[in-house]
Amino acid sequence: LLDKSDKYDSRDVERLQQDDKWVENYLIWRHDVVDDTLKMIDESFQWRKEYTVNDLTESVLPKWLFESGSIFLHGYDKEGYKLFWFRVKLHIRDPKQQLEKKKLVAFWLEHYAKKDHGKPLTVVFDMAETGISHIDLDFVRFIVNCFTDYYPNFLTKIVIFEMPWIMNAAFKIVKGWLGPDAISMLKFTNKNEVQEYISGEYLPPHMGGTDSFKYSYPPLIDDDFQTPLCENGPITSEDEHESKEEIDADTKETGYPNEEQNLNPKKMNSIEQILKSEETDKTDFKPKNAKKALTTFKGPLLHISPAEELYFGSKETGERKCLIVLTNVTKNTVAFKVRTTAPEKYRVKPSNSCCEPGASLDIIVSLHGGFAASLQDRFLIMAAEMDQSSGAGVPELTQFWKEVARTKVMEHRLRCHVVESSKPSTLTLKENIFNIPMKTNEDLHIQLTRLLQINKRLQDQIDRCLWFQQLLVVLSLLSVTTVAFCFYLI
Repeated sequence: LLDKSDKYDSRDVERLQQDDKWVENYLIWRHDVVDDTLKMIDESFQWRKEYTVNDLTESVLPKWLFESGSIFLHGYDKEGYKLFWFRVKLHIRDPKQQLEKKKLVAFWLEHYAKKDHGKPLTVVFDMAETGISHIDLDFVRFIVNCFTDYYPNFLTKIVIFEMPWIMNAAFKIVKGWLGPDAISMLKFTNKNEVQEYISGEYLPPHMGGTDSFKYSYPPLIDDDFQTPLCENGPITSEDEHESKEEIDADTKETGYPNEEQNLNPKKMNSIEQILKSEETDKTDFKPKNAKKALTTFKGPLLHISPAEELYFGSKETGERKCLIVLTNVTKNTVAFKVRTTAPEKYRVKPSNSCCEPGASLDIIVSLHGGFAASLQDRFLIMAAEMDQSSGAGVPELTQFWKEVARTKVMEHRLRCHVVESSKPSTLTLKENIFNIPMKTNEDLHIQLTRLLQINKRLQDQIDRCLWFQQLLVVLSLLSVTTVAFCFYLI
């Protein structure tokens, strides 16, 4: 690839050299066949340069494309994957506009890939109220090629809602473009079946759901994240009736410092932080149910642990708190705030504060009231460097976020993971203390290896027993023969 840099965007080549996850996705999508993987990289990189994917922004695409509402990202399926919507009835077939519409598809895919680090998508073709006039096989083929040839391991399923029977012939052609893996991802649904894949909260009324969302532009949809959370939970009618004693009790239970302490975290270097994280497991400073993360996202301003997922327990396990650790890796104070797609569910302490140079800060995320965590829930951590002259009080932070340029804000997203278990909650809490699933792949591999070894030993013992049994039979036969021969001689 490096020898053919004129064929590719140098930014893609550089990313390929640095992003192991990207390389891994190419390999997974091509079943670890190296030649097929290299071919896909070659084709996708040429396509990315042809469509100037790295430079696709709102400003270079016509505004009417966004306003049409035929393509957008919104909501999540039941597995927690983002939904990529195609409102087919809003698509107008026009060869003169085809290239721009294709670039709009590439814009959304690249926009999401950068924000959620390659987390796969679920594509929804909403074909309600469509007919022959909406059939555009060239455009459909382009969309299919984006997922099969250009964006590796980026597709979970294609949900097709109410496809008119008259389009059956067209979709037979589409199936011919798909490999067997992609064909298995096609899910043809109607109003009665679509909720098998997408819950009603993210389906519009005409699909049998309760989602009141109506697409509009501007602004660009930003994953439905709400305003920053309050320190003591979301501002709802339920919170208004909550007593100060309950809030104080919750703060005391978590052992978390007050807001004044949050604004002045203790400085420590990286080695001290590692030692500190090990020592805190032996203390009661952190909440009982907050777990230590083993993965870290290394951003330009903050290192964030865990890197991708917050692990909550189901109602059965009773685990309702998680820990996020922020480490400032700059030489300046970094302001941060936390947003979520479900502000009514969670309390975050602190949710809007700052971190001194070289310091680490713990954020406690806890479920509020009787709510349960969901795979669709997301958290957004926003961070930006502050001037040395800026204050760290609430008024200064509020003013800072009003004035800071969007281009200077680092964003990182976390999704929720619900740990299901049939074991008693006491056992589950003990086993999940490190904020990881019950069994990692390495654990399962070790256990499988041990089972195979035990099985081999048992098989060897059985073989020895069978051999010994056969020997006894032979000896018995020899003994009988010998006795009979002796009688014969007598």
